[in-house]
Amino acid sequence: MGSGKRTLITTAIALVCTVTVLGASGAAYASPERPDPRPTPSDGSAAAASSSSASASASASASASATASASDEVLESVRRKLDALYHDAAVATDAYNAAEEKAEKQSAQIVRLAREIVKGQERLAELKDRAGAAARAQYRGGGLPPEMRLWLSRDPQEFLDDAGTVRQGEHATTGLIAELTRTQEDLKQYASDAADEWKRLDANRKAKAEAKKEIEKQIAAAEELQSRLKEQERERLQKLEEQAAYQAQTAWLGSGILKDIRGSASEEGQKAVRFATDQIGKPYVWGAEGPKSYDCSGLTSQAWAAAGTLIPRTSQEQWKQLKHVDIKDMRPGDLIIYFSDASHVAMYIGDGAIVHAPRPGRTVTIAGAGSMPILGVVRPDAG
Repeated sequence: MGSGKRTLITTAIALVCTVTVLGASGAAYASPERPDPRPTPSDGSAAAASSSSASASASASASASATASASDEVLESVRRKLDALYHDAAVATDAYNAAEEKAEKQSAQIVRLAREIVKGQERLAELKDRAGAAARAQYRGGGLPPEMRLWLSRDPQEFLDDAGTVRQGEHATTGLIAELTRTQEDLKQYASDAADEWKRLDANRKAKAEAKKEIEKQIAAAEELQSRLKEQERERLQKLEEQAAYQAQTAWLGSGILKDIRGSASEEGQKAVRFATDQIGKPYVWGAEGPKSYDCSGLTSQAWAAAGTLIPRTSQEQWKQLKHVDIKDMRPGDLIIYFSDASHVAMYIGDGAIVHAPRPGRTVTIAGAGSMPILGVVRPDAG
């Protein structure tokens, strides 16, 4: 990792950590009330005009304040709606990735079965040739009953030798027929399994197509919603997003959790963290696994692949299949799973910070580990 990248990461982690201090001292202060202006008794008309002007000014100020307040409420509603849309897009992305992973495995299985069928057909043809040759030989040597062949034989020992050969041939033929039957049954089973895999593959292709439609629908709705906002409103919306993340991180750190998290990264975990942080600045693209762009689980799965450990492709399967560890026991390289449906995943990098691919329109970045609702922590290199 270059010195510039390390400096950026160190600075980002430091900013995340300062939330604890800021959160502890960040009490809200109300603006001091201004006394209402009073008319002077020396000039009644001037006092009346002054009172009227002050009243109009106060009314305008109140109106402007109400408008600003309403605007904030609208933007907060937009922020929550965007969160919901991008969350639904993340769920659909997980479904797409899962269907894609299954389809790849099924395609590989179909190829394997096809090869087995070809080998089975070649073996069956060979067995049929051998069975035909054995049948022809048996027919040529077995036309007379045994007592007649003994009577015609010049040497009884020769007859016994021939009889033993015939019995061996019969046993061999019986074994040949049994193997031929087994090969035919195997071929039927391979064909049946291949047909089942084709059905499952087709179902997963349809699931992928449906998930893709859902992703595009949710992202389009989010983009359309944001397109209605003016530039100033978009800037204010971004501040609201940052404020929500800040408040969540402050609350998480305020619980004192960070003082209990003292785990050190394993060698593999260090490699995974290096890979993930090297991707900072690359765009989020749903379904992407690098090297130019990532979605959330694409980043974590590729980071651990680079460290030499293969893990499931999706955040939901990472949550299901990897070892769960307590938050206080987590260490850099562990994966934090977010939301009750395990629809987002990030990599813990230490000091209360994560690296993750957030959502469409964002890039791989460092954030506070508590900036989203934590479902739990999993460890890819659990042994």
